[in-house]
Amino acid sequence: MAANGGVDVQVQDEALRTSYTPSEMRHLKTQFELFNTGKTGILTVNELEAGMKVLKTHQSATLKEVQDILTKYDSKKQGGLDFEDFLRMQMELPKGGRGFRQSPAKGDSSFLTSTATTLVHTISDSEKKAYVDHINMYLEKDPVLQRVLPIDPSTNQLFDIIKDGILLCKLINVAVAGTIDERAINMKEKLNPWERIENHTLCLNSAKAIGCSVVNIGTQDLGDGRPHLVLGLISQIVKIQLLATVNLKQTPELAELLDETEEFDELWSMPAEKILLRWMNFHLKKAGHKKTVSNFTTDVKDATAYCLLLNQLAPESCSLDPLHIEDVYERSKAVLAQAERINCRKYITPKDLVEGSANLNLAFVAHLFHTKNGLTQDTSKYDYAELLQDDEYKEASREERMYRTWINSQGTETFVSSLFEDVRDGWVLLEALDKVAPGSVNWKSATRPPIKWPFKKVENCNQVVDIGKRLKFSLVNIAGLDIVQGQRKLILAYLWQLMRFSMLQLLKDLKLHGREVSDADIIHWANLKVRNVGKTSRMENFKDKSLSTGLFFLDLLGAVEPRVVNWTLVTRGVTDEEKRVNATYIISIARKLGCSVFLLWDDIVEVRPKMILTLTASIMLWNLANKASKESETSASLGKWAAAVSKIDATNKFGNSLRTSV
Repeated sequence: MAANGGVDVQVQDEALRTSYTPSEMRHLKTQFELFNTGKTGILTVNELEAGMKVLKTHQSATLKEVQDILTKYDSKKQGGLDFEDFLRMQMELPKGGRGFRQSPAKGDSSFLTSTATTLVHTISDSEKKAYVDHINMYLEKDPVLQRVLPIDPSTNQLFDIIKDGILLCKLINVAVAGTIDERAINMKEKLNPWERIENHTLCLNSAKAIGCSVVNIGTQDLGDGRPHLVLGLISQIVKIQLLATVNLKQTPELAELLDETEEFDELWSMPAEKILLRWMNFHLKKAGHKKTVSNFTTDVKDATAYCLLLNQLAPESCSLDPLHIEDVYERSKAVLAQAERINCRKYITPKDLVEGSANLNLAFVAHLFHTKNGLTQDTSKYDYAELLQDDEYKEASREERMYRTWINSQGTETFVSSLFEDVRDGWVLLEALDKVAPGSVNWKSATRPPIKWPFKKVENCNQVVDIGKRLKFSLVNIAGLDIVQGQRKLILAYLWQLMRFSMLQLLKDLKLHGREVSDADIIHWANLKVRNVGKTSRMENFKDKSLSTGLFFLDLLGAVEPRVVNWTLVTRGVTDEEKRVNATYIISIARKLGCSVFLLWDDIVEVRPKMILTLTASIMLWNLANKASKESETSASLGKWAAAVSKIDATNKFGNSLRTSV
């Protein structure tokens, strides 16, 4: 990960890597993802044309001309541009091209102007209003935010309010209750710069822990209230909240979507967005609609699918009359008016619908699902009820969340939304390996998704296993095919070793004793830190049951940064409730300090060894990195001081020499 929250974009073509600065590469990656509303990694002709119009650039290009451009740069003949194709296209923009590249008028935006990057960050007023309305509704009764709510969506008030970090932390807790212990938030009305940075650090580390991608966002960005980054983060938080219950565990009646040929596991591991699409198509099929909806953009922008869906869910209130309206905008108005009638309209306007806003369409459908899903309420017929309580599934679910959020925090190009499904082609694992062990992946032998041939997935996964063996992972019973087949236990075993290797490698890079770091080193360091501040608590190993009280970790955090723990909030850790309170506080103040931790409070209370190791190692890593940074600053200051003394000394010598000669 680059400094300040940046990300190193993986590009295999050497010529492309040397043609752009890292900053330009990151900017163009952001632009590519903005255009790629379908999130497929492949830019279609419609997405490219729509992106140009959004940026108010190349408006004179016809759809045919855009298609010609796409055909020219589609090097892999995959029906669209991947990121490298997009970069190649970008390199030639300044050279002109019929109807495509023209000198922008003053005030116009473009991808690149001449040889310099001119990144244009556009924000959608519709999205801003939708998210502001969401915030006003869910946080209106919060006593701390009463002084700033409600927010006026017609202004940029939101971007000033978030500058102290309080609202974003509160919004994360709305999305996933209990993520942040609010005792760790600095909530005074007037915060100093350091307290604001602490809140933003807590916010970003907590956002990572619930599944947000924050690799392009730093504390300075939030402190400055940069609109496109703020809205990008808020949209992810809101999306996580809206999709939180779109799964079999929270909504078991979803099993009705399975047909007789499908296994329970297929729906269990399906990402929430795909489940929503599956749910829509389930009802559309019952309505006799032959077209399958595969995205929240082009497939719904004519409002036909919504009209049929609403009629299926509430036929007494929602008719099919809007289908007879030829004008798409007017049809959209009529359909959304029917959604309003059954209290299901939220987040979206007719304009957003017609323009195919992916985020707002997704939010609308998710809200509709929560309000009126039209599925069978009697779950007694489902024979998987016991499976939902199965310890193996609970364990896999908990570890899936940790590894999924950890991979996303590494800055991989591919965002993981469903671990067991997304790793099966091997590509995201190769990306993660390249982040953890740079240079370990032979990209020439890897196949980028979408992958048509199954053996290519096996080749990718075989390389994943081979690299793991070179890194000395224990992989006796793991083969590439196991990953392709989605073998949960084996995938989790591999990822644990990858995550552990990453932490130990980071500690090694900080030259702890100048050698490999072992579990014993981490335990010794933690005990020594606590003992040096006069505390008596200690850990025998990562299975030590005394750690369940949380007191040792509070002592450790207080040892590495004395002011971070408010001891008046700490309990004795005797009862189960006292242990929970301490554990939630530990996680939040560790994140507030700057540690990236992905465990839950019950991981501490239950003393789960893997999680205890990651927590201790993260605190150690922060402490050593902070120490190294201070030493570097001191060294730099001493260097400047020495240079100044040397200069003064040289001047004095010159003066003495001059006086002598006179």
